[in-house]
Amino acid sequence: MKPSLTFLGGAGTVTGSKYLLEQEGRRVLIDCGLFQGYKALRLKNWRRPPVDPKSLDAVVLTHAHLDHSGYLPLLAKNGFKGPVYCTASTRELCGILLPDSGHLQERDAEFANRHHYSKHAPALPLYTEEDAMRVLRQLKTVAFDRDFKLSDRARFRFRRIGHILGAACIEMNWDGTRIVFSGDVGRYDDPLMFDPAVVKAADYLLIESTYGDRSHAPANAQDELEHLINDTVHRGGTVVVPAFAVGRAQIMLYHLQQLKAAGRLRKELPIFLDSPMAIDASDIFVRHPKDHKLDEAQCRALAAVAHYVRDGEESKALTANPMPKVIISASGMATGGRVLHHLKHYAPDTRSTILFTGFQAGGTRGAAMVAGADTVKIHGEWIPVRATVKNLDMLSAHADANELLRWMKGFAEAPRMTFVVHGEPAAADTLRHRIKDELGWSATVPEQNERVRLV
Repeated sequence: MKPSLTFLGGAGTVTGSKYLLEQEGRRVLIDCGLFQGYKALRLKNWRRPPVDPKSLDAVVLTHAHLDHSGYLPLLAKNGFKGPVYCTASTRELCGILLPDSGHLQERDAEFANRHHYSKHAPALPLYTEEDAMRVLRQLKTVAFDRDFKLSDRARFRFRRIGHILGAACIEMNWDGTRIVFSGDVGRYDDPLMFDPAVVKAADYLLIESTYGDRSHAPANAQDELEHLINDTVHRGGTVVVPAFAVGRAQIMLYHLQQLKAAGRLRKELPIFLDSPMAIDASDIFVRHPKDHKLDEAQCRALAAVAHYVRDGEESKALTANPMPKVIISASGMATGGRVLHHLKHYAPDTRSTILFTGFQAGGTRGAAMVAGADTVKIHGEWIPVRATVKNLDMLSAHADANELLRWMKGFAEAPRMTFVVHGEPAAADTLRHRIKDELGWSATVPEQNERVRLV
């Protein structure tokens, strides 16, 4: 009997990536992500697991972002005891992302109970920091570009895909059937990350489609940042950057360091990295020089451009300080974390700017603000948005539609079927059409929980 593939997440949406490979009782999950964004999606995280966690032999991760790894603590809490295979950098990043996710959920539940704005009494976290710490013991590292034997019938190989530190696409050979999971494909000519590796062959391909219906703006990121920051500072305002702690925080530090070194930003302009997790991620970046383009001196310069804020009281003091400044703080879609307190203070300020740095999933505060919302709800309170709101999508870590097609053109021959996943419906279907029209491949957009036999 040939293996089957079930799309448990990342189908019809850009979050919650989970793909189940199984054959004759053997089950392996590729990625294990949280659903994020719209409430209807977030509620899926609370439902009974789509597959019995005790029945899984292993999980294989493409990378550490929570929409690919954030369900792991719940999977283990419900009985999964097997190994989680990932790259070394991914393991370190999960070591900060997963406990932080549990901590934030505990804190948000406590805040909701204290202020009585939840419909649930009491409000409970999806999982705790302790749950996350426990699952970290199950993470096992596998080197890039080496075959790893999962069983007598299955082996896989991690290939570099750019995007963030440690991110990989997965070349799986399951009983002679070659299945490639793209994970999140990175940008070409990124200043920090290597270009996505060429993959030559697959019988089946799962390709992400986050930006499947659009191209990134051709404008130069540093030109845009120079103009935006200097204009805000001239008005006496503050630039608040909701940035993903892993990836976008580091690219922002890189560009700001370059701008200051060139004299395009005032050297005395204060820059704050107000995210303990982003600070830890930057340290991991320095410890893994083979996973990015920067040398040791460049890493030191990047780290030195900002003042690191770890203490919560110091973070609160930033909002009380009226001086013009740049604050980089997580999370990147303004769904939680310290950035919410900065947004409560600076979003109503007409002098200030809220700068987003990439894709904003539907249902998030980031998506609402980028779309022009007059108010956003934070901690149960409606906050007016009077600050300038910008989204520089050229700072995104995701390949755009043209770059996705460029990567696929590296295949020597067409896969039997290409499954377009991890994208909103319009983005996924637009990319499906381009794959069929421009590459001549068979392509489909799978539905949630759809199961296919890989013949």
